[in-house]
Amino acid sequence: MELHKWSGHSDQAVSYLASLPNARLIFLMDGQDAVLLYETEGQPLLPDVEDYQILDASGDINSGYFAVFNNIPVSDEGRELFESRFMNRARKIENEPGFAAIRVLRPLHSDTYVILTLWQDEESFRNWQNSEAYSSAHAKRGTSEGIDKRPNIFPRPSYVTTYLR
Repeated sequence: MELHKWSGHSDQAVSYLASLPNARLIFLMDGQDAVLLYETEGQPLLPDVEDYQILDASGDINSGYFAVFNNIPVSDEGRELFESRFMNRARKIENEPGFAAIRVLRPLHSDTYVILTLWQDEESFRNWQNSEAYSSAHAKRGTSEGIDKRPNIFPRPSYVTTYLR
């Protein structure tokens, strides 16, 4: 299964939505910036999309209203370790109030993985960030056991983008 992400101006996104009324496109916005997401087994429906293989999935991405994209560049040498860590994650996020979905996404044409989480609202996401479950899931971050301390695994800093539905 793949997830495709189109990014652009909200006017163009609305035009695509109108031209594909039967497609299950998820429309997200941040001001005039828009994202269209869709999962498929087949070819992309839209031009100029970012393509990802879904490595891990939980929940229905159509039920979230606040989307968080954790964009993480990973070197070729670090891919196996990075994927292994996420495939063996604690899975505590699924039990958090307001959680809707998670997708662990392997890039097909770049080096930037995406950990996509969807929430009922921004407050639910912020509560997760301040929860004991979050602290537990990220307990090794910044320590000698943490993946972030491995040399040459991350060629550039990660960054987060958020959108509303």
